[in-house]
Amino acid sequence: MLQTLLILMNFVCCSPFMTDDLGGEVSSSASDLTQDAVRAAIQKSIPLLQQGASGSATERKCFTCHNQALPVIALTEFARRGFDIDEEILQRQLKHTWDHLEKGTTEYQAGNGQGGQVMTAGYAMWALEVGAWKADATTTAVSHYLVEYQKDKNRWLSSSQRLPSMGSPFTATYIALRALSHYGTDEQADGIKARREAAAKWVLENEPQDTEDRVFRLRTLPYLDAAESEVQKNVESLLAKQQADGGWSQTDDMSSDAYATGTVLTALQEVGQLSVHHAAIVSGCRYLIDSQQDDGTWHVVTHAKPIQTYYESGFPHGADQFISITATAWATLALAATLPEAKVVAEPER
Repeated sequence: MLQTLLILMNFVCCSPFMTDDLGGEVSSSASDLTQDAVRAAIQKSIPLLQQGASGSATERKCFTCHNQALPVIALTEFARRGFDIDEEILQRQLKHTWDHLEKGTTEYQAGNGQGGQVMTAGYAMWALEVGAWKADATTTAVSHYLVEYQKDKNRWLSSSQRLPSMGSPFTATYIALRALSHYGTDEQADGIKARREAAAKWVLENEPQDTEDRVFRLRTLPYLDAAESEVQKNVESLLAKQQADGGWSQTDDMSSDAYATGTVLTALQEVGQLSVHHAAIVSGCRYLIDSQQDDGTWHVVTHAKPIQTYYESGFPHGADQFISITATAWATLALAATLPEAKVVAEPER
């Protein structure tokens, strides 16, 4: 566990936490976050995440980051934690994602990509990765594109400004590096190394401006072999932004919401290695559980200007459905990270 301190004094003063031997604050009451409460919150969310992913694929032939990538990432994580998911729906979403990339293979080989550019390519490859999709000619073409696209830059940039999930160069850089790390080929190794070295210099020299930047800057560090001290500094930066209600906001002048809180908690647990008993994790997860809607979703209001013709995906919240399904996926990913992985029982030899 990293030695981190929650520095929001107004939160610490009114919270029942004690300090562990390493200096990190831990919950003093098991009732603050129970596995039963976490599991119940996740279980409620699964049907609508599956419905939103399926409905979007039916209404739109193209892959979407909000209705395919994040639900796929969440559903595969739920399966690892012992939840029953609809495997047929999951596999359809993976095939839908791959089909979209495959249709653009020629453009990827030419270094041009598809609509959405790095964000589409990176999030699609992330979904395929967690879904255990094997490398093939299509993933190789996308990796080639990611090596060549914006080669004159020392980072990757989003092609649109649809905050919070689209627009951050830290996010674009992270998903590109993640895709190249998993699907890059031996023939692409030199190009990948050059892009990684350039990105490392930029990431380490530039300060994040909002929560999305901070989250994905932290997520990027392991791909850059950054020092542990750099990881700890970024963890502490995120902890310092936790609000009195236990959540995080997208920007300093906004209120807490499930999108920001989910992304932060997931990064703090996955990269920062904060314990499930750490005060910030407990209070953040309690915020999520308390703010979950009766139908199992989280509602986050969109601030992005619409660029697509409106359609119903089957996920609630009308014009806010895309950011809300993304937020619901991140919120449940954060909660799932507090649970033990399911034990895999080997099938008897026949």
